[in-house]
Amino acid sequence: MFNLSISEIEKYIQEDIPYFDLTTSLQNCQDKKAQLEVYTREDIIVSCTEESAKIAELLGCKVDFFVKSKQKISKGEILLKYRGAYEDIHKAWRLSQVLLEYSCKISTQAYRMKKQIEEVNKNCELLTTRKTFPFSKRFCIKAAICGGAMPHRLGLSESILFFDGHRLIYKDNNEFYKVIKELKTKITEKKISVESEDFEDAIALMQNGADMIQLDKIDFETLRKIVSYKNENYPYIKILAAGGINLSNVKDYASCEIDGVVTSSVYVSGMSNLSSNIKIIE
Repeated sequence: MFNLSISEIEKYIQEDIPYFDLTTSLQNCQDKKAQLEVYTREDIIVSCTEESAKIAELLGCKVDFFVKSKQKISKGEILLKYRGAYEDIHKAWRLSQVLLEYSCKISTQAYRMKKQIEEVNKNCELLTTRKTFPFSKRFCIKAAICGGAMPHRLGLSESILFFDGHRLIYKDNNEFYKVIKELKTKITEKKISVESEDFEDAIALMQNGADMIQLDKIDFETLRKIVSYKNENYPYIKILAAGGINLSNVKDYASCEIDGVVTSSVYVSGMSNLSSNIKIIE
C-alpha cells in the first residue's frame, strides 16, 4: 500500500482554496472551535482516509480518529473525526469528505466484484485498467487496491500489450506472429501480451509464443473454447477477459476459468453515500 504525497495533497487543497474561504471570513468567527465527523450511510470498504486526515492536518486541524484504508465498515460508522478552528474545519470539510466519497466507492465496487469472482473462480484476479480519471491515477489505483483489485497496467513503460492498432505496420497477422518470437528473445525478462477478438487468432497467438492473451468483448462460448484449448495445449499461458465487464456480468466471465478480468468500471461507479456532522465545541 502507498499514500499520496504531501505535494499531491497540497495541490488538491490549492485548487479549492487558492486564497481563503470567503464565506467564513465574513462571519467574524475567530474565537469559535468546531468538531467534524464523517460517517457512512451504507456498508463500504474504506480507502484514502490517510489522505483525508492529512488534509485536515495541513489546514490546521487536529485529527482525533480515522479508520485505516482497506477496512470494511457498516452503515452509521464514523470514518474520520477532527477538530479545530471553525474556519479551518470549513476549509477541510468538503475536501476531505469528497475525497472519501469517490475513493470509498471505487474500493467498495472493487471489493464487490472481487467477491463475485471468488464465488466461481479462486484463481481469477480482478485487474483495473489504465483508464483512470485524468490527473488522478495514484488516487484511483490506491482506492482500487484497497478493494482487493490489482492494477492491470500502471503505464506504458512497465508492460507489453499489443492491440490491433499495433498490428497495422505488418502486412498481415502471419508477419506479426513471427515478430512475437523475435521479441521474446529481445526482451527476455518481460511477458508478451496481445489482445485478440476471435478463436483462430487466439490459437495462433498461443502457437507463436504469446505469454498472455487478452480477449476483448468476446462471447462466452468462444471464450470457453479458447480456455479449453489453452488448458490442453498451453497451460502456462494466461487468459484475460476485457471489454464492458462490470458488477453485473463479472461472475459470468470468471466462471469461464480465465486467469483475470480487466475492468474500468470501478472508476465510474459513482460516489459512496457519506455524510458529516459539525458541532461547535467552544
